[in-house]
Amino acid sequence: MRVTLAEDSALLREGLVRLLAEEGHEVVAAVGDAEALLAAVAADPPDVVVVDVRMPPTHTDEGLRAALDLRRTRPEVGVLVLSQYVERRFATELLTSSANGVGYLLKDRVAQVDEFLDALDRVHAGGAAFDPEVVRRLLAGADRERADPLADLTPRERDVLAAMAEGLANATIAERLHVSQSAVEKHANAIFGKLGLGESPGYSRRVLAVLRHLGA
Repeated sequence: MRVTLAEDSALLREGLVRLLAEEGHEVVAAVGDAEALLAAVAADPPDVVVVDVRMPPTHTDEGLRAALDLRRTRPEVGVLVLSQYVERRFATELLTSSANGVGYLLKDRVAQVDEFLDALDRVHAGGAAFDPEVVRRLLAGADRERADPLADLTPRERDVLAAMAEGLANATIAERLHVSQSAVEKHANAIFGKLGLGESPGYSRRVLAVLRHLGA
């Protein structure tokens, strides 16, 4: 795939360039700030953008804002956001911006090369890839802030929903939870039923279930 990188740490940026090249991907551009990222994408749109949340000049949310802008203006470009910490507001904004071709990973996950590359592939394929720790913090924060709307879910159904939030397919969820794929499908249908999520043209019940849990 063709990838554009935006990371202000020159060491990490060059490391990612080398890793992606070794895996056979083309790095279209590697830049150090959000403004340069948007210019690079406009000049030569890649398949996927990998961008840090906090970038110059203020090191607050420049990268995230650029990512959200790309989701609105270039939905065909996948966006994988990297962050040093779990930033709940940022992750929620990204998740609610679009259900397709989007991901949020902690930078520690990049060190797990296979997991990083798998997340990149899922985003490129139009799926979602959210770090398990990000999902855990999002769900825990949602539960603290209001009465739990999913109180009727069983522990196994909560496990399935958390895996859905990571962007995992039913077959992968089944492998992780050591159950059959048909069991996962039954749990998913039970979740949809308990949340009152019927079939609606143009909407994904999986995404709606995750958003309901996050209160987004």
